[in-house]
Amino acid sequence: MDTQSFLHTLPAFFAFFLFIYFMAYFAVFRNWPLAARPEAASCMISIFHGTPAVVLASAAILADPLRSFSSANTAAQNSVLEFSVAYFLMDLIHYLIFYPSDVLFIGHHLATLFVFLTCRYLTHHGAYAILTLLILAEVTSACQNVWTLANARRLDNAFAAKVFDVLSPPFYTLYLVVRGFLGPYFVLQMGSSYISGVAEGVIPKWVWVSWLVVVGLAISVSILWISNLWVQLYRERSAKLGKKLT
Repeated sequence: MDTQSFLHTLPAFFAFFLFIYFMAYFAVFRNWPLAARPEAASCMISIFHGTPAVVLASAAILADPLRSFSSANTAAQNSVLEFSVAYFLMDLIHYLIFYPSDVLFIGHHLATLFVFLTCRYLTHHGAYAILTLLILAEVTSACQNVWTLANARRLDNAFAAKVFDVLSPPFYTLYLVVRGFLGPYFVLQMGSSYISGVAEGVIPKWVWVSWLVVVGLAISVSILWISNLWVQLYRERSAKLGKKLT
């Protein structure tokens, strides 16, 4: 384990997300209903993680000429992994404090942290695969966070309701394309590569198998989630149309 990095870089990233969370909770969203402020603060740290992570991960991958499913992690790739570890750790604490019964999200964060931590501090290889998955997971985050904030206030705020109604179809479509098609396609490539033995000697079999299991479950849950949202949207739009026709 890179002790110096763990003791300095990771806590610095965590302090950054902790600061953003407190600023959101006590300043940015201070006029929001108390019950909605934790979710809004969580969205704020997600905004500061999602799109930056996509940009940083893309740059780190493109800067590595030896990138492959088994290539050694570069310093830039390790930094992105630490950045994301700090975010998911901060958001995990948020869920444990405010939503301890939300087993699905807590389990998702724990599984994600396992993947990032093993890639960064155990195998020191495979960042290309993990960061590509991170890009696919976070490319929709900006849109999702705006959608989530609008959803939190749409019942008591007309503007939020309008944003939610306008944003829902394109967000659902983008999310479905990324999580339902691009994600599975990349995981299939990742799995076939590891099964062929390309990572033998650098990434233990139990590690890459667990990565595939975790990612596969995450994608399945994501597809189920977005499918339920499409069904809900269809029912709401059908009900509104029915009222207009009567």
